[in-house]
Amino acid sequence: MLMLDSNDDEVSLFDAEEDSARNSRKSKIKHPIASFFHLFFRVSATLIYLLCERLSNSFIASMVTIILLLSCDFWTVKNITGRLMVGLRWWNQVDDDGNSHWVFESRKGSVKQLPSSLPSDSEERIFWLGLIICPVLWIIFTFTALLSFNIKWLAVVIMGVVLQGANLYGYVRCKVGTRTNLKNMATSYLGKRFFKQAVSKQEGS
Repeated sequence: MLMLDSNDDEVSLFDAEEDSARNSRKSKIKHPIASFFHLFFRVSATLIYLLCERLSNSFIASMVTIILLLSCDFWTVKNITGRLMVGLRWWNQVDDDGNSHWVFESRKGSVKQLPSSLPSDSEERIFWLGLIICPVLWIIFTFTALLSFNIKWLAVVIMGVVLQGANLYGYVRCKVGTRTNLKNMATSYLGKRFFKQAVSKQEGS
């Protein structure tokens, strides 16, 4: 009588589900519209700031356009693209006692989830690159405005830092967790760096 090992069957089925989920994550972009608008508003605001003197002689028109684009970007990234592209979201809620609380949520990936519900690697790269690079550019613009005494643009670049920096901070908190986890992660990273340097010095000597 032929007997089947149930444990082997379970392992093979589990591996098959993992392979299916992994292949799905490497597939093409699942939310092309969300991916487009995740970059569109912030890149447009950056380009208009860099080219505003060539595009228009009106400072007011350029300023209003940049602020509108930054505001649209903040709302879109906070409410739509983060949830669709990486399964993260953050918001503020007020309880019955009138106390304000910040909530940072992360949708944990699992092989039990449908492959279509998992964010793809391409979308994650687009999301995090756009989320990190653009605030860094606005910080550079802020220092440039200060050093060149270009005071009229200072309010605009500071708004760019605040709005895009808020989304960056919120999604990093969603991804990593609490401040304690952030501190532990930084400590672990620095510890690894010091350990590698110590090992390399010993090998060199």
